[in-house]
Amino acid sequence: MELRQLEYFVAVADEGGFGRAAARLHVVQASVSQQIARLERELCVRLFDRTTRRVGLTAAGERLLPEARAALAAAAHVGHVAAEIVSGGEGVLRLGTARAFAERVHPALDVLAERVPSLRVRLVQDARERRIEALRSGELDAALVRGDGPIPGLAVVPVWDDPLFVALPATHSLATLPRLKSADLAGLPLRLAPRERNPAFHDLVTGLLRDSGIDIPAGPHFTTLQETLTAIATDSASGAESWTVFDLVGELPPARRIAFRPLLGARSTVSLAMRPGPLSPAIRQLLTALEPAPRAQ
Repeated sequence: MELRQLEYFVAVADEGGFGRAAARLHVVQASVSQQIARLERELCVRLFDRTTRRVGLTAAGERLLPEARAALAAAAHVGHVAAEIVSGGEGVLRLGTARAFAERVHPALDVLAERVPSLRVRLVQDARERRIEALRSGELDAALVRGDGPIPGLAVVPVWDDPLFVALPATHSLATLPRLKSADLAGLPLRLAPRERNPAFHDLVTGLLRDSGIDIPAGPHFTTLQETLTAIATDSASGAESWTVFDLVGELPPARRIAFRPLLGARSTVSLAMRPGPLSPAIRQLLTALEPAPRAQ
């Protein structure tokens, strides 16, 4: 059965005749008669009683008419939803993210919900490399990733950047300075996570230090921010001083006996990664919603 046959069935029922239905549909009467006959054969029922003076619905036709109207309405709705998806006004956007981005992402999603309430965003939190693999495999439509460098096989659009902050013992002489340069930290052991845990951030920090031409000895590995801050304060009390660096997304974390200082000229970029090609309407809507997010100073 074709939707056209149901459309002709409804038109004949509404107009009370094949000729008037043909005029409404802008086709010849023979085409209407032919399609109704085919529909009756496929359904194995007679839909109309035909006389020389009138065309009326049979009992079967009366029962099936509401179903035909519902089917046509459902088909029209499918077309409407498809058009909304194409325009970016409806659908599901699967977005890979990380907990660290929450203070940027959630306000942007509130903006997006106001602008396009029928567009749903499904957040998937995972490690950076797993986000990238899910994007390549088609499990995600886009993913927020730390770094603005190229990612093989994907397109990358920078969306915001965060300042880098140094955390060091509050008793250290550098804590008297309002802000620090990379060169200030020469000789002080750095707590940095292994590269495999966060390649983009690791390369950013080591690149900054390399460009500064200073020697920074490696300290114990960075674990979590809170654990690392506690270890810096504890070790400092026993004379083993070290420092760490992190990107500040929201407020500074609570920490005792720790001084936080901005690292001059250092920012960490967050980008939206996606498969190559024209941006989908939904991704364009997301990028627009991310734009007004306040930039940290």
